[in-house]
Amino acid sequence: MPIIHDEEFGKITIRRSARASQIRVSVAPDGNLRASLPLYAPIFLVSRLIRTSRDELRSMIKQAQPIQSYTSGMLIGKSHTLITRQSPNSSYKIWRYGQQIIASLPAGSSLNDPEIKRELREVVISALRIEAKSYLPKRLSFLAKKYGYHYDRVRFSHASGRWGSCSTTGTISLNIALMKLPFELIDYVIIHELTHTRHMNHSREFWTLLGHADPNYKAHKRALKLQSPSV
Repeated sequence: MPIIHDEEFGKITIRRSARASQIRVSVAPDGNLRASLPLYAPIFLVSRLIRTSRDELRSMIKQAQPIQSYTSGMLIGKSHTLITRQSPNSSYKIWRYGQQIIASLPAGSSLNDPEIKRELREVVISALRIEAKSYLPKRLSFLAKKYGYHYDRVRFSHASGRWGSCSTTGTISLNIALMKLPFELIDYVIIHELTHTRHMNHSREFWTLLGHADPNYKAHKRALKLQSPSV
């Protein structure tokens, strides 16, 4: 099946169908986007639809992701901790203070109440983005220099079902949810995307080259499948 690559959403699989009367984009079980289109429709129409429907696609991906559950004392990313306090009144408040995410909750409420969870998620995203912007560009630069790769720039996302992606122009996109992973899996994702600057596919040559930088990539690949890029 044809595949196109988008700077933000990464790999998009194209499926042609005799039953399709128009282009439709959906989220596959692996979190990637897939598009179905009529048999003789040109593929560039998919790229056009992606460009003009980014907000809708981000919302679609977000809704398809599993909902994170929160518990008091849990580690958020690499350096933040979620702390709960008893609210002195009937309202709740959630904020970030230093390396803590503090949730002040009234009696009878829970971190996983829908309204509280939605606001807590926004604070968690903010904390992970701060961590990602502090750590990932430096690590990306270090690994690129170490293994002789070149990339144009780096950008961050959280609305994708992917850990990372690499565009044909050399832009590497990294999901801020990487900060939830062990450091060796963060390195695996970064090296994976750097390898795509030379091979925009998953050919034998791609995996051979990746293996030079990460001899344990098969174990890392298996471990990564047990994790979710959702925030």
